[in-house]
Amino acid sequence: MLLLNKKEIILKVYGIKTCSSVKKALKFLKENSIDYEFIDLKKEPVDCKKIDLWIEKAGIDKLFNNRGTKYRTLKLKELNLDSRGKREWLCKENLLIKRPVIELDNGELIVAFDEDEYQKLFTVKM
Repeated sequence: MLLLNKKEIILKVYGIKTCSSVKKALKFLKENSIDYEFIDLKKEPVDCKKIDLWIEKAGIDKLFNNRGTKYRTLKLKELNLDSRGKREWLCKENLLIKRPVIELDNGELIVAFDEDEYQKLFTVKM
C-alpha cells in the first residue's frame, strides 16, 4: 500500500476533460484533497519516449485502449495489431491511451480509473 502525505503528493494526470474515467479520477482526487497537475492529451500530446516509459511500467495491453471511440473510429480491430503495432499507434494517436494515466513523483504509474484501487493507493495521512 502506498501511504501518502497530502503535502508531499505530486501527481501528473494525463487525459482529456471529456473522458468519463478522467472525470471520475479528478473528482476522486479533489474529494480527497490530493493536488495534481492535469495534462490534456489533446493540447499537449506525449511523445514516443514517454509512451515507451509508460509501456515499460504498465505494459502495452494495459496502456492501449481497445474499447474507446478512437479505436473503433480508426477500425484498428481489423488490423489485428501486435505489441509493436499498438505502440506505433499510441505514438501517433494519443487518444488511444487508456485514461487517465497518473504519474507519481516516486515513479509509479497508474493507468485507468478504479475507485477501489485508488482508495488503496491513495490512503492519506491526516
